[in-house]
Amino acid sequence: MTSAKSRADNVFSQDRNQIRRFYLESWRKARERLPMEPLEQLVADVVAEHPEYHALLENEAAVGYDFRGELGQTNPFLHMGMHIALREQISTNRPPGVRAIHKRVARALGSQAEAEHAMMDCLAEALWTAQQTGGAPDEQRYLQALKELERRVTSKR
Repeated sequence: MTSAKSRADNVFSQDRNQIRRFYLESWRKARERLPMEPLEQLVADVVAEHPEYHALLENEAAVGYDFRGELGQTNPFLHMGMHIALREQISTNRPPGVRAIHKRVARALGSQAEAEHAMMDCLAEALWTAQQTGGAPDEQRYLQALKELERRVTSKR
């Protein structure tokens, strides 16, 4: 039997297939109404909000599939992973202020999910820049991008 710690390690792993299996397993447990660890529940909640990915996540072949952005394919694991990352940021309010920005953006856009979708572009840019420079994401630059997003969406109201 796998321990809760080793299951959680799978989602934080650098191994793409381990991470993807964690998504499939969390979704299976949710469908079968089995007990879940908090991280499994978080993943299952995000998957539940994306019915367009359900069939994919019920197929073991999804683990090894290469989603090609240049062919117009969206990587559902990356998309859902961004939701999870944002929810973790919001729950811990890290960087400081992200929770309040999310709340105001959600109010302006009409839902928490829409706010997360809007905020994903800022997060993706911060992660891409960090990857290109080989450093950690610049929290202040990321927070500034989120504030700009907030100004754009709240000024439309």
